[in-house]
Amino acid sequence: MENVILIVHLILAVCLIGIVLLQRNEGGGLGMGGGGTITGRAPTTPLGKLTWFFAVCFISSSVALTIIAAENAAGTSVVDRLGIPAPAAQDEAAPGEAPATEPGLLPPAPVAPSDTPVAPPRAD
Repeated sequence: MENVILIVHLILAVCLIGIVLLQRNEGGGLGMGGGGTITGRAPTTPLGKLTWFFAVCFISSSVALTIIAAENAAGTSVVDRLGIPAPAAQDEAAPGEAPATEPGLLPPAPVAPSDTPVAPPRAD
C-alpha cells in the first residue's frame, strides 16, 4: 500500500509542476504589483482549479505517507536497524586505579594516591 501511495505521490508532484509551468505569468509574484488594475481577485481559470486540486491531493498523499511511515517505525530506532550490537559495559575500575584502555592508543593516565585530592599542579 505504501508503494502505491508513493507512486501516486510522485505522479502528483510531476503533474503539479507541469500545471504550474503551463500557467501564464500575471506579473503579480507574491502579491506585488497589480498589472495596473486594482481588483480583489483574478477570475479563476481551469488551470487554477486544476492546480488547487493537484495541490490538495499532493498534501493529502504526503500526510498519508507520513502516517504509514510512523506506523511502520513504531517502537524501533534507526540504531536498532543497523544491526550493530551495543558495546559491552566496561567493568568498574577499582578506586585509585586508572581505567583500562586499548593498548598502544594512549599513554597510561597518572594515578594519584587515594588520600590526595586530584587537582592540577600550582603554577608558582
